Amino acid sequence: MVLYGGRSGEHEISLRSAASVIRYLDRTRFDVIPVGIDKKGVWRLGDFNLIEESLSNKLQESLVIYENAPVVVVGDFKSLAIDAVFPVMHGPLCEDGAIQGLFELAEIPYVGSGVLGSAAGMDKDVSKRLARDGGLKIVPYISLKRGRWQGGSSVGDSDPASGISASTSSGLSSGSFSKTPSDVPAGASVGSPEVFAEVSKQVVSQLGYPVFVKPANLGSSVGVHKVKESNGLRAALKDAFRYDTKVLIEKAINAREIEFAVLEASHYGDPAKVSLAGEIAPTHEFYSYEAKYLDEQGAKLMIPAELEPKQMALGQKIAREAFELIECEGMARVDLFLDKDSGEFYFNEVNTIPGFTSISM
Repeated sequence: MVLYGGRSGEHEISLRSAASVIRYLDRTRFDVIPVGIDKKGVWRLGDFNLIEESLSNKLQESLVIYENAPVVVVGDFKSLAIDAVFPVMHGPLCEDGAIQGLFELAEIPYVGSGVLGSAAGMDKDVSKRLARDGGLKIVPYISLKRGRWQGGSSVGDSDPASGISASTSSGLSSGSFSKTPSDVPAGASVGSPEVFAEVSKQVVSQLGYPVFVKPANLGSSVGVHKVKESNGLRAALKDAFRYDTKVLIEKAINAREIEFAVLEASHYGDPAKVSLAGEIAPTHEFYSYEAKYLDEQGAKLMIPAELEPKQMALGQKIAREAFELIECEGMARVDLFLDKDSGEFYFNEVNTIPGFTSISM
């Protein structure tokens, strides 16, 4: 079964990823059962013949979840035999351990990381802490929770060099994220003036401008902003908090974006396999949602990346270590920064279900 869609802000990207996966799966080995989850969370059985017909048109890059499609239910109904699930889903409730936990409870084999690796990999703050504690370098950042942003707990001692903010949170809604912007309570992203002033001082003293503001639990550059001056910080934070209850403010460095695919070894104990590096060179100011998915000329993908042999080997080593430190399984894409000034690699993030769109790395 190929599962796609979902309630996250990356719903549309999942539809495009699933289209690519279904198009290129080896039909001599796999019988595909497509199931889409619409934005309301309803599971719907796709018509494979219609999907295959639409995908035969090379210009068709996305799937459609029809409102009148049969609903996938639990009960005394006809069951479909499923050997495994490929969850081609991105974002909260999709690659954060939630859907993986459901598969575990139902004892259904699935592709990708388990509950722990998925949850840790989804949260950029947690994954950076794990990478840092394992000896990998990370770019300095501050984490900010919605409870504090709204005037909750005061700031604790923070260590931006290690990427740890000791701030705590109170009065959070259930869950650690917002599924979509429409799920955010009215006024939830509006910050306290006193807290904003305090955060602004932290940014200046600990990071300096420019910075990137990003939701902790989303990908595809949804809700990400590059802030060059202090007068743009409030709006960026307000927008990022539309998507998540935790936001990162990260120092912007002059770096190349280097990515590695990592595949778990088929034999237990063997090291994971790491691909050659790929590089993303955005034509926009940074690799934004628009650059990724709306502008056909938004970025240039270079595979393999132009790296010295020693750099390539070091990057592969770091990617493998990050994969293991974050408890990834099956597959993942590890994204690194290569500082243009110092030549050092920094761990950025891991994608436990990377994009499979036609323009994905």
